[in-house]
Amino acid sequence: MKSIRLSMLAKRLKPVPALFTGGAMLLSMLACTSTNAVDFGGLVNSAGLAAKAATLSDAEVADLADKSCADLDRRNKIAAPGSKYAKRLATALKPLKMDKFNGKPLNAKVYLVSDVNAFAMDNGCIRVFAGLMDMANDDEIRGVVGHEIGHVLLGHSKKSMQTAYTLQAARGAAGAVSTTAATLSQSDLGDLGQKFIQAQFSQSQETDADDQSYGILYKEKLSRTGLVTMFQKLAKLDGSGHSMFSSHPSSPDRAQHIQSRIDKDG
Repeated sequence: MKSIRLSMLAKRLKPVPALFTGGAMLLSMLACTSTNAVDFGGLVNSAGLAAKAATLSDAEVADLADKSCADLDRRNKIAAPGSKYAKRLATALKPLKMDKFNGKPLNAKVYLVSDVNAFAMDNGCIRVFAGLMDMANDDEIRGVVGHEIGHVLLGHSKKSMQTAYTLQAARGAAGAVSTTAATLSQSDLGDLGQKFIQAQFSQSQETDADDQSYGILYKEKLSRTGLVTMFQKLAKLDGSGHSMFSSHPSSPDRAQHIQSRIDKDG
């Protein structure tokens, strides 16, 4: 995607009422060093965070996912258990027979946000936005969630969390003009979640996640046409000039790739 983490359906999370606060990057600090004393201890700490990000263990990534997902949940209205959206998501995902993935219990909820979006984290956190559910049928929802789970199973989401953590370390360095060392505070966790969701995947990663979703559906003898029709719906949004859906490969190409697999496998 050009600017959003959600590889299949990209659109930025909107504030509900204020989802995240922005963070300054390292270059912002350089512009103010002439008038502010720089806390070099904070800079060293941030450099350590950045170095640490590249070697985050699976357990550490899951812990970060726990915290950032919890922060996102606090900032967004969640469909109540037994509500229309919650029941429909549970019904759509039940045939996947995935009580766990990546060794973590599945934890799927709906954000009552109008955006067309969804994401999955290494801790089993899956969030689907109401805007997506309003435009997608159950087969398409399964395809989307399978795609996001695919990114987790293939290790793409771990790399995204490492990247988000590195960027958060840079934000901490920018704040090191104060006397407080850079740490992951509550607001940092909010920024971390947004950076994770906005992380970009490569073309090969997108295709691999599409294929992973296809494999999950095929294994359970579920319809795979939802992947095709979802991409076709997104292609219409592409055609309307909606730049946030300028993913690579293009939506029509991804639809054709899946359709070719269906034609071959039957």
